Amino acid sequence: MSIPPGVLEAIIDGSAVAPAIEQMLPIGVRHRQLRVRTLILGMMLSLADDRPAHLTRLHQALTALPADDQARLGVTEQWRTGPHQLTCRQAEYTFNLVADALSKDEPDGAPSGDRARTCDDLLEASIPARHKDASSALAADWTDVESWSRPPRHGTTGCADPEAHWGHRNSNLPGPRGEMFFGFYLSAATMTREENGTAVPELARRMTLCSCELDPVRAFAAVLLRMAAAGIPLGDILDDSGYAHRDAGAWAIPLRQAGAQLVQDLHPSDRGPRGTHHGAIIANGNLYCPATPKPLLQLGPLAPAATPDETAAHDQQTAELARHKPGPISADDADGYHRVMCPAAAGKIRCPLRPESMTLDRGRPEILAPPGHPPACCAQQTITVPPAVAAKTRQKHDYPSKEHRRSRARRTGSERTFSTIKDPATTTIGRGWCRLMGVTPLALWLACLLAVRNQRILAAFDARQADTARRAAAGLPPRTRKRRRRTLASLAAGPP
Repeated sequence: MSIPPGVLEAIIDGSAVAPAIEQMLPIGVRHRQLRVRTLILGMMLSLADDRPAHLTRLHQALTALPADDQARLGVTEQWRTGPHQLTCRQAEYTFNLVADALSKDEPDGAPSGDRARTCDDLLEASIPARHKDASSALAADWTDVESWSRPPRHGTTGCADPEAHWGHRNSNLPGPRGEMFFGFYLSAATMTREENGTAVPELARRMTLCSCELDPVRAFAAVLLRMAAAGIPLGDILDDSGYAHRDAGAWAIPLRQAGAQLVQDLHPSDRGPRGTHHGAIIANGNLYCPATPKPLLQLGPLAPAATPDETAAHDQQTAELARHKPGPISADDADGYHRVMCPAAAGKIRCPLRPESMTLDRGRPEILAPPGHPPACCAQQTITVPPAVAAKTRQKHDYPSKEHRRSRARRTGSERTFSTIKDPATTTIGRGWCRLMGVTPLALWLACLLAVRNQRILAAFDARQADTARRAAAGLPPRTRKRRRRTLASLAAGPP
């Protein structure tokens, strides 16, 4: 889908990145024909036409504009010898100046402050004002981006792209589930709907690119913290076990301090009982009664192919597990401390150590074998929970409850973000898509690609909303998705 140049120019002007970069460029002796604003516009125009991230394609996109636009943008200028059209060499010269200005003096694979702000401003400007406050929930994920450089030879470290490094990616192809690649990690945060909220366009709001030698989780946490510092509130952050398994200081604690609520899958190494606090069992990010049945504490996430009966049984078990959880009686204070009450004292279970709870109806779980020497969580009415308890695994919903499963289902928006920029039918960021070396040139192209991709998502979303409104006005039900998969049962039921 072709995007009008005026829309892309509005994004560039709204981000204000062009004049900021112009201030960082050295003042040359000769007049530079290609300005930064026109350079970024050419990058977006070439990507909007599903062209690869090559400077020759950028040049072709600019020189294919109407003559009036070329004169207005400086693609064609009047020289002493007559009209002069931009050359590929001039495009390469300006792009190298921009890349050098946004790079670190000593490249280490991590983004510089100027480059990070440029990518943030471009993506934020690609989101219309009417959608900026539509949702504060973000789905986070990372993917692989291969370098154009050949990997270093065995036993050596030298190559054409010294910032690239060996990394690991998962593969859905037959054979091993994982493989190595040489390049970078691209992280992105995609807007998704609020819980029980209306649909929103799945727009990429933030991104970063770093060498595979660095931790993508720590690199992306800094991006989200800058987002919160800029006055954009963080809501639900949906991520997978790759984020949740990092130490608490790398992901969970900083984001929680910034106001985010985590909804994440837990790594198998973090599931189940993980110690005690004042006698209460620490499991899956929560505290539980010391007499909680062990099978309930060992519950794992529901299998994707679970039957309705298995789903109902799993939901019943997680609901019973929640009854053994101490009830919160205060929110976190400024230092992260809060207090919880014994589940029997809160009326959630029946326990002989709390005689008043034995008067409750027998529909509640009953503790048949209470501890012989009651710990503090049983002897006291309430206990204080410090922030260090389950700091890494604590999240918005109990894991792996029905509420958690439904809330985390929104994370598929991040998968769709990467699938749209890896689609071989349009733009694919596979090896050879960009033949420039270094993390900064590649990050600039990727930021422009995600900004262009946001415009396509907006156009498709607006078309769906208009179609839904038209059908509602005509008294028709909303359009449903067509089932594309044919099962073995349906094939067997058909004619031979």
